[in-house]
Amino acid sequence: MTEFQPMSTTIIEVALNGPWTRKRQPRIPIAADEIVADAVACCKAGASVVHFHAYDVGTGDQTTQLAVIEEIIAGIRAETDALIYPAIRYMSNSEAIQADSGKRRYDHFAALGQRRKLDWLIVDPGSTNLVRYTDGLLDDAVVDINTPAAIRHGLEVAAECGLNPTMAIYDPGYLRLAHHLVGQNPRLKKPMYRFMFSEQLTFGFPPRTYALRAYMELYRELGISAPWMVAGLGTNVLPLVPEVVRRGGHVRAGLEDFELGSETGNVALVEATARAIEAAGGTVASTKEAQKILA
Repeated sequence: MTEFQPMSTTIIEVALNGPWTRKRQPRIPIAADEIVADAVACCKAGASVVHFHAYDVGTGDQTTQLAVIEEIIAGIRAETDALIYPAIRYMSNSEAIQADSGKRRYDHFAALGQRRKLDWLIVDPGSTNLVRYTDGLLDDAVVDINTPAAIRHGLEVAAECGLNPTMAIYDPGYLRLAHHLVGQNPRLKKPMYRFMFSEQLTFGFPPRTYALRAYMELYRELGISAPWMVAGLGTNVLPLVPEVVRRGGHVRAGLEDFELGSETGNVALVEATARAIEAAGGTVASTKEAQKILA
């Protein structure tokens, strides 16, 4: 592949809330109507892809209850043509290492995908420590565990349901495994590789140009031609946008990814991303253009 593969347009994905709860990210939408309203406003600001975590309003915890997820999806689809996907099921470490963890993580994706309710499916092709510099004795630190069998199961659900896998790349090894597994499943639709950066957490690279260049070098060595985007957790990837546009990548915005404790809302983050893309000489993609890129 060549060093640069500039796209005519740049996709903005908005990740509305994430797993943080309002304790760590106070501005995130929690209730279904809040998530829908934020999603619609973000789409008007330039987002063509919407990712959300559904919550049980009574407990404040994440949920994969189909009724809650479907209510959110229906609300977004009533007012936008955005590409939509929810979160995979949250699991404790002891649950994540069980033989059936893949099925349990993706049961709701299979049910919704078979009914053509979704567009993308999330796969984390690896395991990592999610440690913040402020975690002190590490009591709040999390190990994100995804077994090879669970990863493969997620990709199989994506293939069966015709969903584009969006694959979080926390370090270069994630990309190597993801590319290997995608190559073993010819039924899969085109993946979107999502390079995860951070400043407040200790995994992977900080959002620096040298780090993006390193991923691009690995892309070239592996011969990957699939689309990619920059994203992260506890970080601001806006400084990378000029390099992203120059290299033909895409950008994720929103409170799941942005610096924890932010007073900035999702719409403002999407608007800032759109401005940065245009300032770099790029054009923000419509949903139809995003679909064409992933076709």
